[in-house]
Amino acid sequence: MSTSSAARPLVTWAPLAAAIIVLLPALAAAQEPVASFEQLNTRLKVGDTVWVTDAQGREVKGQITELHDASITLAERTFAAADVGRVRLRVNDSVLTGTLIGLATGVAAGAAVLGQGDTDPSAGGIVGAALLFGGVGAAVGAGIDGMVHGKRDVYRAAGASSSARLSIAPVVTPRTKGLALVYSF
Repeated sequence: MSTSSAARPLVTWAPLAAAIIVLLPALAAAQEPVASFEQLNTRLKVGDTVWVTDAQGREVKGQITELHDASITLAERTFAAADVGRVRLRVNDSVLTGTLIGLATGVAAGAAVLGQGDTDPSAGGIVGAALLFGGVGAAVGAGIDGMVHGKRDVYRAAGASSSARLSIAPVVTPRTKGLALVYSF
C-alpha cells in the first residue's frame, strides 16, 4: 500500500519546517545594538556584568552599579557617554530552547523518513520514530545550547569599529559560479 496523498505534503514540507524552526532563534538573537546611549536602559539593568570599551579602545569588565542617560558606572569607574565606544553583555543561551528546537526538528525528520517508505506506517512505528528522532534531536539541541556562551553588543557608538565580519554572497555569471567571501575588520 503506498503513502496516502494527504501525507505527501507533510513529507515535502517537513525538512523546510525543520530548517525554519532551527533558524528562527538565530534571527531573534541577532538583535542590533541600541542606536543611542540613552536607550541602554532598555537592554541593561543595574547588576548586569558588561564589557565597556572606551574611546581609546581599552576594555573594562565590571558589574553595572549605576546607569544613566549620559553615563554608566562599573564599580568605582564612571564612563561618560561620549567616552564609550562599545558596551557588550554576556549572553547565555537557555538549554531548554535548544532542547525544544532539537525535539521539533527530530520529530520532523522522523516524519520525513517515515514518509519515504512505500507502506503506511503503523501507529507504533510513528510513535517509535517520533521518540527516537525526537530524542536524538533534543539531546543534540541541549548539547549545542549548553556550549553557547558569548558576548553581544548592546551599544556601539556611531563610527566605532565593531568586531570582524564575514560576508558570503553567491556569484553567478554565464562563465562563473561560486561564492564571494569578504572579510572585514
